[in-house]
Amino acid sequence: MIKIAPSILSADFAALGHDIARVEAGGADQLHVDVMDGRFVPNITIGPVVVAAIRKRTRLPLDVHLMIVEPERYISEFVAAGADMITIHAEACPHLQRTLAQIRELGARAGVALNPSTSPAVLEYVLDDLDLVLVMSVNPGFGGQAFIPTTHRKIREIRARLGDRSVDVSVDGGVKTDLAKSLADDGASTLVAGSAIFGAADPAAAVRAIRDAATGR
Repeated sequence: MIKIAPSILSADFAALGHDIARVEAGGADQLHVDVMDGRFVPNITIGPVVVAAIRKRTRLPLDVHLMIVEPERYISEFVAAGADMITIHAEACPHLQRTLAQIRELGARAGVALNPSTSPAVLEYVLDDLDLVLVMSVNPGFGGQAFIPTTHRKIREIRARLGDRSVDVSVDGGVKTDLAKSLADDGASTLVAGSAIFGAADPAAAVRAIRDAATGR
């Protein structure tokens, strides 16, 4: 079943609890939390304190996407703050397998994110250490960007590499209702959407619309 993960990067941070409640009402399956450090990507967002505040306001699983250098230094703090999943960038981890093992040892699910120009081949020797793969369909750092079409082929290649492993394939960036069905057909199991949901007049209805489009309803 396809999962919808609203990205709080596009939410109203002055009314974050309210916005989270609205997407919960729409049936969101999890929340996507973007952490940026101004070094790995040209933007700065939030840290463990905000993740802990979100954890108090929702029972939805939290996928904390670390767009930061040296993620291994901060993983324990984010897990302690309430992250259910920690997604790290292959490009930021010279010891990728060790960092994925660290995430699992702390009790969270381990994910790898791939930038648009990063080949799925980097996953070859960590396939058994993964719980999810996050395919970036825009260059990370800012919300509201246009979807990069080559993402379709990349998702299909990743799904083929995973074989029968029980690993989620998420896609993040420029995801809108009109793309939902084709992404699901490619093999994506989780659709991350920010502006398409929180930029809508009714975020709950936007969650439902993306799910309905993905499932062909």
